[in-house]
Amino acid sequence: MKKLETMKKKSRKRKNGGNFKTKLMTQNIEKLNTVLTYVKDTFVGKNDVVDLLGICLLARENAFLYGPPGTAKSAIVRTLAKTLKDGKNFEYLLTRFTEPNEIFGPFDIRKLKEGELLTNTEGMMPEASMVFLDEIFNANSAILNSLLMALNEKIFKRGKETKNLPALMFVGASNVLPEDEALNALFDRFLIRINVDYVHPDLLQQVLLAGRKLENNIETETPEILSNEIRELQNLCKTIDLKPIYEVYLNTIINLRNTGIAISDRRAVKLQNLIAASALICGRNEAILSDLWVLKHIWDTEEQIEILEGIINRTIEKDDNPKSHPQALQNKTPNPEEVMKDVKILVEKWNSETLSFEEQNVIKDKLRYLQTRCDWIRNPEQKQYIQQEIESLWQKILQTV
Repeated sequence: MKKLETMKKKSRKRKNGGNFKTKLMTQNIEKLNTVLTYVKDTFVGKNDVVDLLGICLLARENAFLYGPPGTAKSAIVRTLAKTLKDGKNFEYLLTRFTEPNEIFGPFDIRKLKEGELLTNTEGMMPEASMVFLDEIFNANSAILNSLLMALNEKIFKRGKETKNLPALMFVGASNVLPEDEALNALFDRFLIRINVDYVHPDLLQQVLLAGRKLENNIETETPEILSNEIRELQNLCKTIDLKPIYEVYLNTIINLRNTGIAISDRRAVKLQNLIAASALICGRNEAILSDLWVLKHIWDTEEQIEILEGIINRTIEKDDNPKSHPQALQNKTPNPEEVMKDVKILVEKWNSETLSFEEQNVIKDKLRYLQTRCDWIRNPEQKQYIQQEIESLWQKILQTV
């Protein structure tokens, strides 16, 4: 009898623990979604940027913002950081001459007199909950190694000094992509790459009104979330079941590598965190096919953006789960003239060049992407004409094979 009673108690404890975990998850997710909605309302037309930053925050992975000046990159991060009630924000514009002291803090003079090399990190990056580094590719060799470790392992190391960083997320930004090979390792540390462009003309009026409100400091209630609530969600993110999508994910990574998109083993492992974060922010404890939408944002070059979008859209469009992430089904209405122009470029490439096997695969993937985009063209005559051109190129490709 005693044994039976003990088993019942354990069962009740597990059940209550499970209920508490579900309640905690729901409350904190609601808080985070309220915060993200506030940032979206503040910056019209930047929903995709804000949603991706939310995913990175949940997964405790780094995000890179790429776009021209004046697209609100730093303002978005600053506003998101402001909602972190008990957190410290560190923001810095890097130049070629930035010294380690400006990022990590100066040596402690008092300790230096005693013969110890310790850093005074007060108010600097090693104490920040949210870190934003603008013009990240201006990082010089003097700070690069420490920065790489901070980004990858969330550890600050300087001489004999080692410190775990409390950073919930690092965000880097630039209006150029790295050309120097020495910076490739730095770029690789940013798992998600977010293309931040000027808003669509249709939204410009809303942008002007929202911007005027922001500049005039018209007070609105700012929702808040605590650092430990974010950390609880980050821990929950690790418990999300990825088995339902594991096989598709594996095949997708292999397919992307065959297309010429370099995905290191380290990145392939870490990308699972983003898929789990997409599931968690939708209130699910297991991943579904549409959670693979995050893979559209792992490009290395601008040319890869459309290729990734085409490949991933074809995978996730098979999923009609009502609890899909809103960004999973955001297909932008294409410009028929632009699509036709891209088809003609592919036709010329296929006809006039001696192509390697990899280059042929890239053309096929781009063509598949254009085929998918063509389905979204509203004008039936334009749609039919472009589809015929695409089909004609497919026939040529099949004859070559």
